[in-house]
Amino acid sequence: MALSSDEGSRFADLLKGHEEAVGAAWTEQIAATLRGRLSHAELQRQTTELQKGFQSALAGGAQDIGDDAAAELRAQLSDLSSARARQGFTANETAISVFALKDAVLKVLDNGDPNVLRDYVAFSAFIDRAGLFTFDSYVRAREELIADQAEQLLELSTPVVKLWDGVVAVPLVGTLDSARAQVVMERLLQTLVDTGSPYAIIDITGVPAVDTQVAQHILKTVVAARLMGADCIISGIRPQIAQTIVALGIEFGDIATKSSLADALRHVIRLTGTKRQER
Repeated sequence: MALSSDEGSRFADLLKGHEEAVGAAWTEQIAATLRGRLSHAELQRQTTELQKGFQSALAGGAQDIGDDAAAELRAQLSDLSSARARQGFTANETAISVFALKDAVLKVLDNGDPNVLRDYVAFSAFIDRAGLFTFDSYVRAREELIADQAEQLLELSTPVVKLWDGVVAVPLVGTLDSARAQVVMERLLQTLVDTGSPYAIIDITGVPAVDTQVAQHILKTVVAARLMGADCIISGIRPQIAQTIVALGIEFGDIATKSSLADALRHVIRLTGTKRQER
């Protein structure tokens, strides 16, 4: 049920004429659901801005939340959703903050007038659609936030460490899926370019299991590093992983493999020492 222009205009006048009463009641309703997690001053600021947004949209002839006249109101609701998502509030708590406007308005209405009650039904439907828009906006904002956090965690979980001149190491911890393998490869190759290192140690001690997919990711990384002129040593080949690799028929070819990071370091020291002697 969409608001008519007359209904919207009447409610815009009502919001303007009872601005303080509606704002106070609305703030009180929201505060009861958020249980003190936002200050009263911040809630009052939010409700005042939103109240003006609803008033402007209705006075401008908005009959639905998707109308052009409600563009500014939609922007305000989106900003509210993004802020609440970052602050850790739930989607329900965020949407209820909008739905609470209905109760706040009901307190200032003349309930004995049937025409006013009919207008209120239409206005209530407008608020419902605004609340659903807020819910959807929250979900999108939350998904973007989670995706950003996942990307940051992915980068933090794949460090490339320069051990000394000419040697870098990639300590892998956890599952190595396609997305993470791509990040490992990109960070390793970039570090090889930045440092000019001829050796890289890929340590899989913290990888719980190695299957065909994980082995393929590691092999691709080694091949890419070789194309950059760097040799890779794979360390952390525990007995269980060695048995799994043999059972799966995975071939590492001429790639150097060691049981521990310490063995890999000793191997690299011998290689770098030999090269220095040859020079």
